[in-house]
Amino acid sequence: MKIGVYVGSFNPVHKGHIQIVNELLNDLDKVIIVPTGNYWNKNDLVDINHRINMWKFYQNEKIIINETLNNLKYTYLILNELSKIYNELFLIIGADNLIEFDKWQNYQQILNYDLIIINRDNIDINYYLNKYNIKKYIIKNNLKLNISSTMIRNLIKENKFDKLNQFLDDNVLNYIKKYKLYG
Repeated sequence: MKIGVYVGSFNPVHKGHIQIVNELLNDLDKVIIVPTGNYWNKNDLVDINHRINMWKFYQNEKIIINETLNNLKYTYLILNELSKIYNELFLIIGADNLIEFDKWQNYQQILNYDLIIINRDNIDINYYLNKYNIKKYIIKNNLKLNISSTMIRNLIKENKFDKLNQFLDDNVLNYIKKYKLYG
């Protein structure tokens, strides 16, 4: 069984995130979503429970929202735990993560897993594949996303809720409004 692992802050969960998951489910059997804690003191990062709840609108038999590994500080630890359950794991990352991939804790250990790299920001993926000697990977070029969580948070701060429907599903938008997140 091919299992994708999608780790991130997801602050908030937007249409780009779910588009990636749905596209990858054409190649994977399941995708496990692991929203992370605030280990790096990111600005405007809402409570982990809100970010998990936003993902729950999408949960089904193929999209699994993990609520137990969120306290693990490093991606390699998350992969190690999941490898005790699943044999074939694929870490899903944006190409922008490759720029400082060597700063990830135990990044060499992460390379024991297959990477699914989402091409973005015109990053020269081949340069980083060679730099880190990445051998097991799949590059996804067909997901062109012009959505960023920072942009969404800024629109909310500016009270431009009318512009958010193009970036957020109604359930997520209503959740953000209900709990007055990012305002």
